[in-house]
Amino acid sequence: MTTAETTLEQQIGKLWWMWLVTGILWILFSVIILQFTTASAAAVGIIFGVMLFVAGLQDFAIASLISEMKWLWFVFGGILIAGGLFAMFYPVETFLSLADILGFIFVFVGIMWLVQSLMAKGIASLWWLNLVAGIIMVVMGFWLGGQFFITKAYTLLVFAGIYALMKGVTDIVLAFEIKREGQVPTGGF
Repeated sequence: MTTAETTLEQQIGKLWWMWLVTGILWILFSVIILQFTTASAAAVGIIFGVMLFVAGLQDFAIASLISEMKWLWFVFGGILIAGGLFAMFYPVETFLSLADILGFIFVFVGIMWLVQSLMAKGIASLWWLNLVAGIIMVVMGFWLGGQFFITKAYTLLVFAGIYALMKGVTDIVLAFEIKREGQVPTGGF
């Protein structure tokens, strides 16, 4: 790593509170989502779109900080941002579509978290947290894939809330890891 990259990571490390704020927002999203009924399908679609959009922006921010496999972070970020924009413009259709394919989405996100954790193994001390979260997401995705549509629609509210809660917790833990180290851990979280 060059001196300029190290200096940049240390400067960004001073902004540890941004991860803390993002984590708190994710947890607030989870509380809001878990309060909705099925009549709030449009609101859930919009909130889910915002969640995807923010997750995509986070992946772009991470890609700008790392030197290896940047393209992978940009690809995941682009997919999440595109999905977020669609969800915000077509919220009811998004809710129905998500209910239908939620199992696949959770498996995809879980695999992404597993890849992130394995990339950070040996570099970041808390790599295992993303590993555990990824395994939980994959298990939930396979379970949901076998449910009937109406069950999927009802559980969409719960699983979207759980996703936001897990993302919030991992961002908050990362914030304090950055604060402790004084810089963004090499390889991400």
